[in-house]
Amino acid sequence: MTPRARIVPVFVPHLGCPNACVFCDQRRISGSPFPVGPSEVRRALEAAQRVSERAELAFYGGSFTAVPEGRQRVLLEAAQPYRESGFLSSIRVSTRPDAVTQEKLALLRSYGVETVELGAQSMDDEVLLRSARGHRAADTAAASALVKKAGMHLILQMMTGLPASSPEKDLTTAEALAALAPEGVRIYPTVILRGTALEELWKRGQYAAHTVRAAVETCVPIVDRFRAAGIPILRLGLNPTEELSGDEAVGGAYHPALGELVYSARYLALARRAIRTLPRLPRRVELLVNRRALSLLTGQRRSNLLALRWEFGLEELTVRCGDFPPETVAIGGYL
Repeated sequence: MTPRARIVPVFVPHLGCPNACVFCDQRRISGSPFPVGPSEVRRALEAAQRVSERAELAFYGGSFTAVPEGRQRVLLEAAQPYRESGFLSSIRVSTRPDAVTQEKLALLRSYGVETVELGAQSMDDEVLLRSARGHRAADTAAASALVKKAGMHLILQMMTGLPASSPEKDLTTAEALAALAPEGVRIYPTVILRGTALEELWKRGQYAAHTVRAAVETCVPIVDRFRAAGIPILRLGLNPTEELSGDEAVGGAYHPALGELVYSARYLALARRAIRTLPRLPRRVELLVNRRALSLLTGQRRSNLLALRWEFGLEELTVRCGDFPPETVAIGGYL
């Protein structure tokens, strides 16, 4: 992958997707309600050329490898002049696990596609069935193996809070995905979108909304699992759009800064663990944290520090930041 290259997203909502997943309306998720053709690809790359020296083209949404081969070629060929000029460093596509074959990957490679993102969503077959995904967990494992065998980079996407799921099942999914050794993951807590089948299930009382609070609590151990495996988390929560921030997200775990909430909750948990290692209940505590994580430890409006003071009955709680090890919270001193 080329992480330093500017990513140029081209959203292809529902392109090639044979299924109507209960949670899905990619037009609302992406903010792109119209079909995408070669002119949109060229327009996006021309705009990127005006502000960047190099870029990576990303076809997001839909199931790229499930569309007819001719349509795939048309979209990919639109990018070839930019690839030949050296501006385009690579291309990535998103697709379904059950729409991956050795032959389809060979076609992608011939056009310079280096990364494949698979929408695994869950590694629990009951959850996949209840969500109308149309594939099984075994398809994700098989497709991941094919992507790696083809010498391509693998990104996996998962969701939390789907129908029939639970925090335990979501963590098991994270563990199963980590075992497939992707080079990155995206975590999308379930949002109830207007007009979807999931909204109808929710209205009928057949689905309990995955709240922001529940999503934060569920995602903290998931983040820990991927961090421990050295797998980068590329995205946590849906990318904010005007539609989602308006009235299209009718329930569930939509928050424009969901990732920050999760990482802040994670640092709160790290601080709790550090304080609990002390041999006696202190009155005053100093916490040490890397300067880049100061805001995550303190929380919005210092909410984490207030929670720690109340929980442990502290008279004083201070934080010192510096070049301390990242992803840790240590005790600097206590009385």
